[in-house]
Amino acid sequence: MYIITAPFCLAQVKWTNVDSLFGALPSSVHVFTTTDLIEGKPNIAYYVIADLKDRKLNFTTDTTYQRRFTPQQFYEKNQQPLLVVNGTFFDFATNRNLNAVIKNGKLVSYNVHSTALKGKDTMLYMHTFRSAIGITKKRKADVAWLYTDSTKTKAFASQQKWKPYKDSFSFFSYDIRSIKVTYNQHRNEYQSVFQKWKMQTAIAGGPVLIQNGKVDVSNNEERMFIGKAIDDKHPRTAMGYTADEKLIILVVQGRMPGIAEGASLTQLAKLLLDLGCEEALNLDGGGSSCMLVNGKETIKPGDKEGQRPVPAVFIVLSKSH
Repeated sequence: MYIITAPFCLAQVKWTNVDSLFGALPSSVHVFTTTDLIEGKPNIAYYVIADLKDRKLNFTTDTTYQRRFTPQQFYEKNQQPLLVVNGTFFDFATNRNLNAVIKNGKLVSYNVHSTALKGKDTMLYMHTFRSAIGITKKRKADVAWLYTDSTKTKAFASQQKWKPYKDSFSFFSYDIRSIKVTYNQHRNEYQSVFQKWKMQTAIAGGPVLIQNGKVDVSNNEERMFIGKAIDDKHPRTAMGYTADEKLIILVVQGRMPGIAEGASLTQLAKLLLDLGCEEALNLDGGGSSCMLVNGKETIKPGDKEGQRPVPAVFIVLSKSH
């Protein structure tokens, strides 16, 4: 057993290696946990770190159609993989994914870009570009903001966040490749454009939590949480990657007063930053948050019924497993 101490913030959260609790693991994969307080509140969290360069690991996704499975059901369906973790947000009424999923290089689920507004904005629609984490065939990870179209098999991605905008169209009515925005940062101007996002595997959610090695929560742009809801503490699922090409998958237990109260988006971002993430994003949380390693739960799910059925998961397979 060994301990990693975060270099700063969140009162020096210490992570303890608990590989031995989860059976046989590849040498390139490790599991850590902490019960250190987060800003004075009870906390339980786990993360898995996996080497993207390890060719014996396969990073993939799985989805359902018009129904949902628990992570345990996805585990059984996929021949008991090394890791299963929840991913996309979804519509409870229809079981539909609300975010993009890429499997084997093909876009199999799409971001919802247009939302009907209410009140004084009735008859208007809000258009947003939400974020995803992807892995290429060459095992390079990226976090980007996506445009997806159900008539196309590839996603388009921007490396810069975009402000949402309103119009009277219930659908996105522009050619995404023609949209360019000029930024001025440190007096160096550059253009951000949407380009084909050539990922082998990807799962979307939002908002982005870390960009360029800094906490940079893009909730205002992605409109995932309204008002002060980003400060609410909930169970959380998040993913990111480090400069030395390690994938980080983090889950935080919550909604259990006195035991584990969850994390805000900013607290979640700081945890990921302390783990060395260059880029990271939030995924569906609350009662959906669940991560299985060799079929064993890490955090305890927030729903009283146990694992919540979800329409999409991120999976890590091990050829030597």
